[in-house]
Amino acid sequence: MGVFVFLPLILPLTAWPVARLAEQHLHPRTATRLLTGVAVVMAVCSTVCLGLLMVVGTAQLPGNPLPDGWSDPEVRAAVPYDEVAGKAAIPALLAVASACGRASWRHGRTRRRAHRALAGVRGREVAVLPDETPYAYALPGTGTGADTHRNRVRERGRVRGRVRGRVVVTTALLSRLGPAERRALFAHERAHLEAGHHRFLLAVRLAARANPFLRPLRTAVSYTTERWADEDAARAVGDRRAVAVAIGRAALVSRDTPGPDPAPAATLAGFAARSGPGPGPGPVPRRVAALLGPAPAVRSWPSVFTGVGLAAWTAAVGTAVSAMSSANSAVTMILILHAATPL
Repeated sequence: MGVFVFLPLILPLTAWPVARLAEQHLHPRTATRLLTGVAVVMAVCSTVCLGLLMVVGTAQLPGNPLPDGWSDPEVRAAVPYDEVAGKAAIPALLAVASACGRASWRHGRTRRRAHRALAGVRGREVAVLPDETPYAYALPGTGTGADTHRNRVRERGRVRGRVRGRVVVTTALLSRLGPAERRALFAHERAHLEAGHHRFLLAVRLAARANPFLRPLRTAVSYTTERWADEDAARAVGDRRAVAVAIGRAALVSRDTPGPDPAPAATLAGFAARSGPGPGPGPVPRRVAALLGPAPAVRSWPSVFTGVGLAAWTAAVGTAVSAMSSANSAVTMILILHAATPL
């Protein structure tokens, strides 16, 4: 097993270049799926390796419940710096489990609270709230499948006990948008629901909790899902400029709104999320600029002879090496523990 057990913990660094380049040069749908897949695989591999290290560390503790054979020198010899690495992995894995569990619980709780709060609001697909704060967001349903609007009967609010997704918007925002911008807004939020963007966002959020090196991918996916919805909305309304104007106008209106975005944190980002910190233009100006240009080309995988292609292949190789390293370490550890455990 050797040093291979540590590789999945640091290999997410190979995905940093593609996190930035993919959102600039790939179709948003392709970028979202690529980055989410890389993040999930690497997070699983690093968690598996933490678990293997925890077995070695736990076996060294006095009074541990593991078989006595698991603390043999042969087991510890399989891990470099076994005494330090094994014991350090115990709190690290507990922290990962706690962070992922807390994020999943908050996600479900916020969605349930939002659905309960909207239970008395009229409108099966769109909920208009009489609020002076301008905002809009897509609230996913509680069922399975890509989209409740597309896969289920619309005449009923619940299907087999499951609540369908809704678009939530306030009167303050609607009053500031023209007819074309309103159509763009609703098309954007419906695109979030139809494509199930909340699943991608939750997946990369949990991956970033499992390995902090994956946080750039979470930030990138937050942007590419918005761009994905922008492109779907532009295709639905047939006017890219109208979508760009709607996003810009909503951002200007929301800029004067005090406090955080009132959209539920565990659902999807607002129609025009505020610009985050850091150098360069924020996400809203970049989205507007992309919509004012030509539609991005749909290509499943970039050429290796381009910058984004080289970054994508580097991330793919890093993901493959991470998977092979974790699988090799797991098999090796299982064989060693089996040999060390008396029948």
